[in-house]
Amino acid sequence: MDKYIKINRNDNVAVALEPICQGTLLLVDGSRITLLDDIPAGHKFALQDIDDGEKVVKYGYPIGRALENIKKGMWVSERNICTLLSGIEDYCYAPYPFYQSEYSLDESLTFQGYRRKSGDVGIRNELWIVPTVGCVNGVVEKLAALIRNEIESEYVDAVVAYPHNYGCSQLGDDHENTRKILRDLVLHPNAGAVLVVGLGCENNQPSDFEKILGDYDKERIRFMVTQEVDDELEYGMTILRELYALMVTDRREPLPFGLLRLGLKCGGSDGLSGITANPLLGDFSDFLVAQGGTTVLTEVPEMFGAETILMNRCKTESLFSKTVLLINNFKDYFLKNSQPIYENPSPGNKKGGISTLEEKSLGCIQKSGMSDVCDVLNYGDRIKVSGLNLLSAPGNDLVASTALASSGCHMVLFTTGRGTPFGTFVPTVKISTNTALYNKKKNWIDFNAGVLVGQGNRKDVLNDFINYIKLVASGKKTVNEKNNYREIALFKTGVTL
Repeated sequence: MDKYIKINRNDNVAVALEPICQGTLLLVDGSRITLLDDIPAGHKFALQDIDDGEKVVKYGYPIGRALENIKKGMWVSERNICTLLSGIEDYCYAPYPFYQSEYSLDESLTFQGYRRKSGDVGIRNELWIVPTVGCVNGVVEKLAALIRNEIESEYVDAVVAYPHNYGCSQLGDDHENTRKILRDLVLHPNAGAVLVVGLGCENNQPSDFEKILGDYDKERIRFMVTQEVDDELEYGMTILRELYALMVTDRREPLPFGLLRLGLKCGGSDGLSGITANPLLGDFSDFLVAQGGTTVLTEVPEMFGAETILMNRCKTESLFSKTVLLINNFKDYFLKNSQPIYENPSPGNKKGGISTLEEKSLGCIQKSGMSDVCDVLNYGDRIKVSGLNLLSAPGNDLVASTALASSGCHMVLFTTGRGTPFGTFVPTVKISTNTALYNKKKNWIDFNAGVLVGQGNRKDVLNDFINYIKLVASGKKTVNEKNNYREIALFKTGVTL
């Protein structure tokens, strides 16, 4: 196995696939390079002399500029390079040729899912208890614990309460965003039934909230306002037992694989993220789109520096304009709050080998594959068009994953080089970028993309991943589900009263 990888023929850095000691002699593209520093796994070293101010190139694109003269064989990190990015930019639409997929439709590929009365499909049959306001968090958690003790049916996958801190004392966009995300949660097809619990005096009034649900299934979605009943636990348990009685009649059935909607997310990235796990998701995204399915890419601040690649993959100029707004609105959000736009990557990213935001972004967008961008969603919007979608949400892992699930994604595919235990309200599949993390954190990680370093054939690993996703969609529990790590987090931007 090679100790390093040069990703693009135009790169002037390579990435160590394992720790390499100072003094090691390497042969790269016929040129002898003696390493002048110890190079940690996932980190970069210079393939040629790079002058002070000269661009550093990885993935075939600039990832920053040198802060000093960097000699061939030196360790390249945040200590000696910095970002080239600054401010809000103007963009021109220069569309790439429409993507011609290498994948074909496989009509025989199915998963075992649930058909809902709305016509939608789900991959779980769970009973959810959703508060309209944080004041009743204790009530919903108590109700969930009580009804769990009565659950015996194999046809109900889980009973989950989703406490949060919002629903009152919010103004403007924050108030509307809370209502939208909670609406999306209540309507999500992974829930076989939902009890919505309100207090009665909150800004997010249950009666008004009910209106934004539209024409919902009133048998499967029920409401309780705790200030209006004598004993909220007794009243709530009566409703939950009735909902449970309906859910136990639900059964899985074969459904086309192309009905799946999956979110694409990364967190705790390292230098291998853009080499193993993220490209694996890119291949899978292209495959799913070819089946008629849907993938959603978010983390807008982690598109900065690679956004033109996504813009030029937009199918129409109208979508291009929406993508420009997606990017510049988020940059404006940073500026309005007097924060630097490019204050990224995180300390953990740097330790893993990512030095600049451009480098992080170019690795991040690998998850989107090569497919054309078919739609652009605002925060809280629900998927309307199949294919690759872009979604407005921050990079924060739990906020972004909640937004992906809220858009209608059946599960979130989450790549990581450093590991994280969390899960959102849909199955959250953790894909490790390296084998060491997979072996160390079996109670966090579901799938190992680290085999792509030297051992695994890209096509074979993709096939293994497709089969794994089919199992999860058909009921196999992810690690976060086994551990009952399920949370929601809402995006807050403004004033709290």
